[in-house]
Amino acid sequence: MRIGILTGGGDCPGLNAVIRAIVRKGVSVQGHSIVGFRHGWRGLMDGEVTDLGREEVRGILPRGGTILGSSRTNPYKSDDGIARVRTTLAEENIDALIAIGGEDTLGVAHRLAEDGIRVVGVPKTIDNDLSATELTFGFDTAVQTAVDAIDRLHTTAESHDRVMVVEVMGRHAGWIALHSGIAGGANVILIPERPFDVAAVCEYLLHRSRRGENASIVVVAEGAVPAEGTMTLQSGAVDDFGHVQLGGVGNQLTEEIKSRTGFDTRATILGHVLRGGTPTAFDRVLATRFGIAAIEAVHDGATDEMVALQSGQIVRVPLADAVGTLKTVDPALYELAETFFG
Repeated sequence: MRIGILTGGGDCPGLNAVIRAIVRKGVSVQGHSIVGFRHGWRGLMDGEVTDLGREEVRGILPRGGTILGSSRTNPYKSDDGIARVRTTLAEENIDALIAIGGEDTLGVAHRLAEDGIRVVGVPKTIDNDLSATELTFGFDTAVQTAVDAIDRLHTTAESHDRVMVVEVMGRHAGWIALHSGIAGGANVILIPERPFDVAAVCEYLLHRSRRGENASIVVVAEGAVPAEGTMTLQSGAVDDFGHVQLGGVGNQLTEEIKSRTGFDTRATILGHVLRGGTPTAFDRVLATRFGIAAIEAVHDGATDEMVALQSGQIVRVPLADAVGTLKTVDPALYELAETFFG
């Protein structure tokens, strides 16, 4: 078979490990021909094709990002998008497609499968918000990067009796904020699933101050919303999937804490640093397992399915199960974290 691969959405540590695993087993073991489409769905629409063999994937296991490039293009938003996809697949003699991405990328994959194109999905998102899989690769790396930053901020906060507000990624789900906050010993954690009361946040910090603890860490997900208002946006621009560009809640919260408590408060926005760099060993292994499972699924003739981690095993699930609803933070886990607030 001649099989195509693409990576869509935000870049993520571990993407290259998936590509490498697909190519190594698909070419060397199963005898397939593998090509990559550059820049996600846009490259498939525009016919941006590159051959992938052993030489092309040599040495990419520890590299962050994606050698294929990515985009947030949605072919269903273009009048001729699907026709162009079909043209490229026909011209390149593609028998099946492996789409590596999050909710949006795999949502397109599911629609294409329903339209008769053979597609298998691989779950990718640092936000860990895809349903039907316990974990997505990239999440562990993002959390570890955030924890490293929080560990460093503790020492500078203690040196200056400061409140440090750390904004991390998480549009609709607070997995990164929650895990990095717990692991990093944050004093307050704010997530999109639980609108927060600014007054309550300030009371936690004041309570600490009354005990003589004037250095505090507040971790906030970019999509967290104050109960009495709405999130702050950097711009009103939206992508092809209707997502606005988030960011700014950390700065907004910093000013609120300053004005309400008088504490010296500083903001650190980690942003895209969470996406970059070398994947952790855990993410390299998980991504490799996903890649092997994906090419095996294609080899077996599967379509409209996604490989997933369940109870420690890699299984196949319907793509519809993965993209139907987002996987959000378990309230019980957040209640656990609240034990350490203030």
